[in-house]
Amino acid sequence: MINPCPVIWDRAIIHVDMNAFFASVEQRDFPQLRGLPVAVTNGERGSCIITCSYEARAFGIHTGMRLPEARKLCPGLIQRPARPRVYTKVSTAIMQVLQEISPDIEVFSVDEAFLDVSHCQRLHGTPVRMARMAKQRVLEVSGITCSAGVGGDKTTAKFAAKLQKPDGLTVIPPWEARERLHHEPATSLCGIADGIGGFLAEHGACTCGEVGQLPVSVLARRFGNLGRRIWLMCQGEDPDKVTTGIPAPKSMGHGKVVPPNTRDPDVLLTYLRHMSEKLAARLRRHTLQAQHYGIGLRTRDGYIGLKLKLASPDNDAEAIFRLCRFVLTTHWHGEGGVPGPGQCPRPTTRGTTA
Repeated sequence: MINPCPVIWDRAIIHVDMNAFFASVEQRDFPQLRGLPVAVTNGERGSCIITCSYEARAFGIHTGMRLPEARKLCPGLIQRPARPRVYTKVSTAIMQVLQEISPDIEVFSVDEAFLDVSHCQRLHGTPVRMARMAKQRVLEVSGITCSAGVGGDKTTAKFAAKLQKPDGLTVIPPWEARERLHHEPATSLCGIADGIGGFLAEHGACTCGEVGQLPVSVLARRFGNLGRRIWLMCQGEDPDKVTTGIPAPKSMGHGKVVPPNTRDPDVLLTYLRHMSEKLAARLRRHTLQAQHYGIGLRTRDGYIGLKLKLASPDNDAEAIFRLCRFVLTTHWHGEGGVPGPGQCPRPTTRGTTA
Protein backbone atom coordinates (compact mmCIF):
# COMPACT_ATOMS: atom_id res chain seq x y z
CA MET A 1 0.00 0.00 0.00
CA ILE A 2 1.36 3.41 -0.99
CA ASN A 3 0.95 6.30 1.43
CA PRO A 4 2.27 9.51 -0.14
CA CYS A 5 3.85 11.65 2.55
CA PRO A 6 4.25 15.44 2.22
CA VAL A 7 7.42 15.37 4.35
CA ILE A 8 10.59 16.31 2.48
CA TRP A 9 12.90 13.30 2.49
CA ASP A 10 16.53 13.98 3.36
CA ARG A 11 17.47 11.46 0.69
CA ALA A 12 15.17 9.97 -1.92
CA ILE A 13 16.16 7.37 -4.51
CA ILE A 14 13.95 5.88 -7.23
CA HIS A 15 14.92 2.64 -8.93
CA VAL A 16 13.31 2.11 -12.34
CA ASP A 17 13.33 -1.47 -13.61
CA MET A 18 11.86 -2.41 -16.98
CA ASN A 19 9.58 -5.45 -17.00
CA ALA A 20 11.07 -8.38 -18.99
CA PHE A 21 12.61 -5.69 -21.18
CA PHE A 22 13.68 -7.56 -24.33
CA ALA A 23 10.58 -9.75 -24.38
CA SER A 24 8.35 -6.71 -23.78
CA VAL A 25 9.89 -4.92 -26.76
CA GLU A 26 9.22 -7.99 -28.91
CA GLN A 27 5.59 -8.06 -27.77
CA ARG A 28 5.28 -4.33 -28.42
CA ASP A 29 6.63 -4.56 -31.96
CA PHE A 30 4.80 -7.78 -32.82
CA PRO A 31 1.25 -7.54 -31.42
CA GLN A 32 0.54 -11.18 -32.26
CA LEU A 33 2.97 -12.11 -29.44
CA ARG A 34 1.09 -10.23 -26.73
CA GLY A 35 -0.24 -12.46 -24.00
CA LEU A 36 1.87 -15.38 -25.21
CA PRO A 37 4.95 -17.07 -23.71
CA VAL A 38 8.00 -15.58 -25.46
CA ALA A 39 11.69 -16.41 -24.98
CA VAL A 40 14.46 -14.22 -26.39
CA THR A 41 17.67 -15.98 -27.44
CA ASN A 42 20.97 -14.89 -28.95
CA GLY A 43 20.11 -15.32 -32.63
CA GLU A 44 17.87 -17.74 -34.49
CA ARG A 45 19.97 -20.75 -33.46
CA GLY A 46 20.58 -19.59 -29.90
CA SER A 47 19.57 -22.20 -27.34
CA CYS A 48 20.09 -20.28 -24.10
CA ILE A 49 17.31 -17.92 -22.97
CA ILE A 50 18.40 -14.32 -22.43
CA THR A 51 15.04 -13.28 -21.00
CA CYS A 52 11.41 -14.28 -21.30
CA SER A 53 7.95 -12.78 -20.98
CA TYR A 54 5.90 -13.03 -17.81
CA GLU A 55 3.59 -15.45 -19.60
CA ALA A 56 6.61 -17.77 -20.02
CA ARG A 57 7.73 -17.25 -16.43
CA ALA A 58 4.37 -18.55 -15.26
CA PHE A 59 5.51 -21.97 -16.55
CA GLY A 60 8.74 -21.83 -14.52
CA ILE A 61 10.93 -20.64 -17.38
CA HIS A 62 13.74 -18.27 -16.43
CA THR A 63 16.81 -16.49 -17.77
CA GLY A 64 19.70 -18.87 -18.42
CA MET A 65 17.50 -21.88 -19.07
CA ARG A 66 18.19 -23.81 -22.24
CA LEU A 67 15.48 -23.79 -24.89
CA PRO A 68 14.86 -27.58 -25.05
CA GLU A 69 14.35 -27.67 -21.28
CA ALA A 70 12.02 -24.66 -21.44
CA ARG A 71 9.93 -26.27 -24.18
CA LYS A 72 9.35 -29.29 -21.96
CA LEU A 73 7.70 -26.94 -19.48
CA CYS A 74 5.90 -24.96 -22.17
CA PRO A 75 5.55 -26.67 -25.59
CA GLY A 76 3.99 -23.49 -27.02
CA LEU A 77 6.98 -21.31 -26.14
CA ILE A 78 7.79 -18.82 -28.91
CA GLN A 79 11.46 -18.18 -29.62
CA ARG A 80 12.52 -14.71 -30.73
CA PRO A 81 16.09 -13.80 -31.77
CA ALA A 82 17.49 -10.84 -29.87
CA ARG A 83 17.61 -7.46 -31.61
CA PRO A 84 20.31 -5.57 -29.65
CA ARG A 85 20.15 -2.39 -31.74
CA VAL A 86 16.42 -2.04 -31.15
CA TYR A 87 16.79 -2.60 -27.41
CA THR A 88 19.62 -0.06 -27.22
CA LYS A 89 17.52 2.55 -29.03
CA VAL A 90 14.58 2.02 -26.68
CA SER A 91 16.87 2.09 -23.63
CA THR A 92 18.45 5.36 -24.75
CA ALA A 93 15.03 6.99 -25.13
CA ILE A 94 14.02 5.80 -21.66
CA MET A 95 17.17 7.11 -19.98
CA GLN A 96 16.81 10.46 -21.72
CA VAL A 97 13.23 10.94 -20.52
CA LEU A 98 14.20 9.98 -16.96
CA GLN A 99 16.82 12.74 -17.01
CA GLU A 100 13.97 15.22 -17.36
CA ILE A 101 12.85 14.26 -13.87
CA SER A 102 16.32 14.39 -12.29
CA PRO A 103 19.74 15.00 -13.82
CA ASP A 104 21.22 12.77 -11.11
CA ILE A 105 20.74 9.45 -12.88
CA GLU A 106 22.83 6.28 -12.79
CA VAL A 107 22.26 3.93 -15.71
CA PHE A 108 22.64 0.64 -13.87
CA SER A 109 22.07 -1.55 -16.93
CA VAL A 110 20.29 -1.42 -20.28
CA ASP A 111 16.94 -1.75 -18.47
CA GLU A 112 17.58 -0.30 -15.01
CA ALA A 113 18.37 3.12 -13.60
CA PHE A 114 18.67 4.89 -10.26
CA LEU A 115 17.36 8.44 -9.88
CA ASP A 116 18.44 10.62 -6.97
CA VAL A 117 15.43 12.92 -6.58
CA SER A 118 16.43 14.36 -3.21
CA HIS A 119 16.89 17.85 -4.65
CA CYS A 120 13.84 17.73 -6.93
CA GLN A 121 11.11 17.53 -4.32
CA ARG A 122 10.24 21.23 -4.30
CA LEU A 123 10.11 21.18 -8.10
CA HIS A 124 8.19 17.96 -8.78
CA GLY A 125 6.62 17.05 -5.45
CA THR A 126 7.02 13.93 -3.31
CA PRO A 127 9.28 11.03 -4.25
CA VAL A 128 6.15 8.93 -4.77
CA ARG A 129 4.76 11.47 -7.22
CA MET A 130 8.06 11.48 -9.12
CA ALA A 131 8.06 7.67 -9.27
CA ARG A 132 4.59 7.75 -10.82
CA MET A 133 5.81 10.44 -13.20
CA ALA A 134 8.77 8.24 -14.19
CA LYS A 135 6.52 5.24 -14.86
CA GLN A 136 4.18 7.31 -17.02
CA ARG A 137 6.95 8.90 -19.06
CA VAL A 138 8.65 5.57 -19.64
CA LEU A 139 5.37 4.16 -20.93
CA GLU A 140 4.83 7.16 -23.21
CA VAL A 141 8.32 7.08 -24.74
CA SER A 142 8.72 3.31 -25.05
CA GLY A 143 5.26 1.79 -25.10
CA ILE A 144 6.19 -0.71 -22.37
CA THR A 145 5.79 -0.72 -18.60
CA CYS A 146 8.30 -0.63 -15.78
CA SER A 147 8.32 -1.23 -12.05
CA ALA A 148 9.62 1.37 -9.61
CA GLY A 149 10.92 1.26 -6.08
CA VAL A 150 11.30 4.30 -3.85
CA GLY A 151 13.57 4.39 -0.82
CA GLY A 152 16.06 6.46 1.08
CA ASP A 153 19.02 4.57 -0.39
CA LYS A 154 19.91 2.62 -3.54
CA THR A 155 19.73 -0.88 -2.10
CA THR A 156 16.32 -0.38 -0.48
CA ALA A 157 14.93 1.24 -3.65
CA LYS A 158 16.14 -1.67 -5.79
CA PHE A 159 14.73 -4.19 -3.32
CA ALA A 160 11.39 -2.35 -3.39
CA ALA A 161 11.24 -2.29 -7.20
CA LYS A 162 11.22 -6.08 -7.47
CA LEU A 163 8.42 -6.60 -4.95
CA GLN A 164 5.59 -5.77 -7.35
CA LYS A 165 6.13 -6.91 -10.92
CA PRO A 166 5.16 -6.23 -13.58
CA ASP A 167 4.12 -2.56 -13.62
CA GLY A 168 4.41 -2.11 -9.85
CA LEU A 169 5.27 0.73 -7.50
CA THR A 170 6.54 0.07 -3.97
CA VAL A 171 7.61 2.69 -1.46
CA ILE A 172 9.78 2.04 1.59
CA PRO A 173 10.40 5.38 3.35
CA PRO A 174 13.80 5.66 5.05
CA TRP A 175 12.21 5.76 8.50
CA GLU A 176 10.60 2.35 7.82
CA ALA A 177 13.48 0.67 5.98
CA ARG A 178 15.19 -1.06 8.90
CA GLU A 179 11.97 -2.63 10.15
CA ARG A 180 10.86 -3.54 6.62
CA LEU A 181 14.13 -5.35 5.87
CA HIS A 182 14.49 -6.92 9.31
CA HIS A 183 13.11 -10.38 8.42
CA GLU A 184 14.23 -10.43 4.76
CA PRO A 185 17.08 -12.78 3.75
CA ALA A 186 20.30 -10.80 3.39
CA THR A 187 20.79 -12.46 -0.01
CA SER A 188 17.61 -10.77 -1.27
CA LEU A 189 19.57 -7.51 -1.44
CA CYS A 190 21.52 -6.58 -4.55
CA GLY A 191 25.23 -7.24 -4.09
CA ILE A 192 24.87 -9.98 -1.48
CA ALA A 193 25.23 -13.21 -3.44
CA ASP A 194 25.77 -16.77 -2.23
CA GLY A 195 29.44 -16.22 -1.40
CA ILE A 196 28.85 -13.34 1.00
CA GLY A 197 25.60 -14.95 2.13
CA GLY A 198 27.49 -18.11 3.06
CA PHE A 199 29.96 -16.12 5.16
CA LEU A 200 27.10 -14.36 6.95
CA ALA A 201 25.30 -17.66 7.56
CA GLU A 202 28.46 -19.09 9.14
CA HIS A 203 28.20 -16.26 11.64
CA GLY A 204 24.53 -16.95 12.34
CA ALA A 205 23.24 -14.05 10.25
CA CYS A 206 20.81 -15.06 7.51
CA THR A 207 18.37 -12.16 7.69
CA CYS A 208 19.07 -8.45 7.40
CA GLY A 209 18.13 -8.00 11.05
CA GLU A 210 20.63 -10.66 12.11
CA VAL A 211 23.36 -8.99 10.05
CA GLY A 212 22.63 -5.75 11.90
CA GLN A 213 23.23 -7.57 15.19
CA LEU A 214 26.74 -8.57 14.14
CA PRO A 215 29.62 -6.30 15.11
CA VAL A 216 30.48 -4.34 11.97
CA SER A 217 34.13 -5.33 12.55
CA VAL A 218 33.28 -8.96 11.65
CA LEU A 219 32.33 -7.90 8.11
CA ALA A 220 35.02 -5.21 7.86
CA ARG A 221 37.82 -7.68 8.66
CA ARG A 222 36.62 -10.04 5.92
CA PHE A 223 35.48 -7.62 3.21
CA GLY A 224 37.03 -4.24 4.10
CA ASN A 225 34.95 -1.20 3.14
CA LEU A 226 32.49 -3.45 1.31
CA GLY A 227 31.80 -5.20 4.62
CA ARG A 228 30.86 -1.92 6.27
CA ARG A 229 28.57 -1.13 3.36
CA ILE A 230 26.88 -4.55 3.57
CA TRP A 231 26.23 -3.96 7.28
CA LEU A 232 24.57 -0.63 6.52
CA MET A 233 22.66 -1.98 3.49
CA CYS A 234 20.94 -4.54 5.70
CA GLN A 235 19.68 -1.71 7.89
CA GLY A 236 18.34 0.39 5.03
CA GLU A 237 21.22 2.85 5.17
CA ASP A 238 23.27 2.07 2.06
CA PRO A 239 25.73 4.99 1.77
CA ASP A 240 26.50 4.36 -1.90
CA LYS A 241 25.74 7.43 -4.01
CA VAL A 242 24.05 7.59 -7.38
CA THR A 243 26.96 7.73 -9.83
CA THR A 244 26.20 9.95 -12.80
CA GLY A 245 29.56 9.65 -14.56
CA ILE A 246 30.54 6.58 -16.57
CA PRO A 247 34.13 5.52 -15.83
CA ALA A 248 36.42 4.42 -18.61
CA PRO A 249 36.34 0.63 -19.02
CA LYS A 250 39.05 -1.28 -17.17
CA SER A 251 38.35 -4.49 -19.01
CA MET A 252 36.39 -5.79 -21.96
CA GLY A 253 35.23 -9.29 -22.66
CA HIS A 254 33.16 -11.47 -24.91
CA GLY A 255 31.41 -14.77 -24.19
CA LYS A 256 29.45 -17.19 -26.33
CA VAL A 257 27.21 -20.17 -25.62
CA VAL A 258 28.23 -23.33 -27.48
CA PRO A 259 26.19 -26.51 -28.05
CA PRO A 260 26.04 -28.70 -24.90
CA ASN A 261 28.69 -31.38 -24.43
CA THR A 262 30.81 -29.95 -27.24
CA ARG A 263 34.01 -31.99 -27.62
CA ASP A 264 35.13 -31.01 -31.12
CA PRO A 265 38.24 -28.79 -30.89
CA ASP A 266 37.54 -27.31 -34.33
CA VAL A 267 34.12 -26.13 -33.13
CA LEU A 268 35.63 -24.54 -30.03
CA LEU A 269 38.39 -22.89 -32.06
CA THR A 270 35.78 -21.47 -34.42
CA TYR A 271 33.93 -19.93 -31.47
CA LEU A 272 37.16 -18.62 -29.95
CA ARG A 273 38.23 -17.04 -33.24
CA HIS A 274 34.83 -15.34 -33.50
CA MET A 275 35.18 -13.99 -29.96
CA SER A 276 38.75 -12.85 -30.61
CA GLU A 277 37.52 -10.82 -33.58
CA LYS A 278 34.67 -9.34 -31.53
CA LEU A 279 36.90 -8.39 -28.61
CA ALA A 280 39.60 -6.93 -30.85
CA ALA A 281 37.03 -4.85 -32.74
CA ARG A 282 35.61 -3.52 -29.47
CA LEU A 283 39.04 -2.56 -28.20
CA ARG A 284 39.82 -0.73 -31.44
CA ARG A 285 36.46 1.04 -31.40
CA HIS A 286 37.36 2.53 -28.02
CA THR A 287 40.97 3.22 -29.07
CA LEU A 288 42.23 0.77 -26.45
CA GLN A 289 44.83 -1.97 -26.24
CA ALA A 290 45.16 -4.79 -23.73
CA GLN A 291 48.16 -6.74 -22.50
CA HIS A 292 46.57 -9.12 -19.98
CA TYR A 293 43.98 -11.62 -21.21
CA GLY A 294 41.82 -14.18 -19.47
CA ILE A 295 40.57 -17.10 -21.58
CA GLY A 296 38.35 -19.85 -20.29
CA LEU A 297 35.78 -22.55 -20.97
CA ARG A 298 33.05 -23.73 -18.62
CA THR A 299 32.75 -27.53 -18.77
CA ARG A 300 30.89 -30.16 -16.81
CA ASP A 301 34.06 -30.73 -14.79
CA GLY A 302 34.42 -27.08 -13.82
CA TYR A 303 35.92 -23.95 -15.30
CA ILE A 304 39.08 -24.30 -17.39
CA GLY A 305 40.87 -21.02 -17.72
CA LEU A 306 44.17 -19.22 -17.85
CA LYS A 307 45.42 -15.65 -17.54
CA LEU A 308 48.05 -14.74 -20.11
CA LYS A 309 50.14 -11.71 -20.96
CA LEU A 310 51.24 -10.41 -24.34
CA ALA A 311 54.74 -9.00 -24.77
CA SER A 312 53.15 -5.59 -25.31
CA PRO A 313 49.60 -4.17 -25.34
CA ASP A 314 47.69 -5.03 -28.52
CA ASN A 315 44.20 -5.07 -30.04
CA ASP A 316 44.90 -7.48 -32.89
CA ALA A 317 42.48 -10.39 -33.24
CA GLU A 318 45.18 -12.79 -34.42
CA ALA A 319 47.29 -12.15 -31.31
CA ILE A 320 44.26 -12.83 -29.08
CA PHE A 321 43.38 -15.98 -31.02
CA ARG A 322 46.91 -17.35 -30.58
CA LEU A 323 46.38 -17.12 -26.82
CA CYS A 324 43.04 -18.90 -27.17
CA ARG A 325 44.63 -21.70 -29.18
CA PHE A 326 47.38 -22.07 -26.56
CA VAL A 327 44.84 -22.42 -23.74
CA LEU A 328 42.78 -24.96 -25.68
CA THR A 329 45.78 -27.13 -26.61
CA THR A 330 47.43 -27.06 -23.18
CA HIS A 331 44.54 -26.97 -20.67
CA TRP A 332 41.55 -28.58 -22.39
CA HIS A 333 41.53 -32.38 -22.57
CA GLY A 334 38.23 -33.08 -24.27
CA GLU A 335 35.91 -32.21 -21.41
CA GLY A 336 32.35 -31.63 -22.60
CA GLY A 337 30.49 -28.47 -21.74
CA VAL A 338 27.36 -29.44 -19.81
CA PRO A 339 25.29 -26.63 -18.25
CA GLY A 340 24.16 -26.76 -14.66
CA PRO A 341 20.89 -25.19 -13.47
CA GLY A 342 20.55 -21.77 -15.03
CA GLN A 343 23.95 -22.04 -16.74
CA CYS A 344 25.19 -22.49 -20.27
CA PRO A 345 28.58 -23.80 -21.44
CA ARG A 346 30.38 -20.63 -22.32
CA PRO A 347 33.91 -19.96 -23.58
CA THR A 348 35.07 -16.43 -22.79
CA THR A 349 37.84 -14.04 -23.67
CA ARG A 350 38.59 -10.95 -21.63
CA GLY A 351 41.25 -8.31 -22.04
CA THR A 352 42.36 -6.02 -19.19
CA THR A 353 42.83 -2.53 -20.56
CA ALA A 354 43.90 -0.68 -17.45
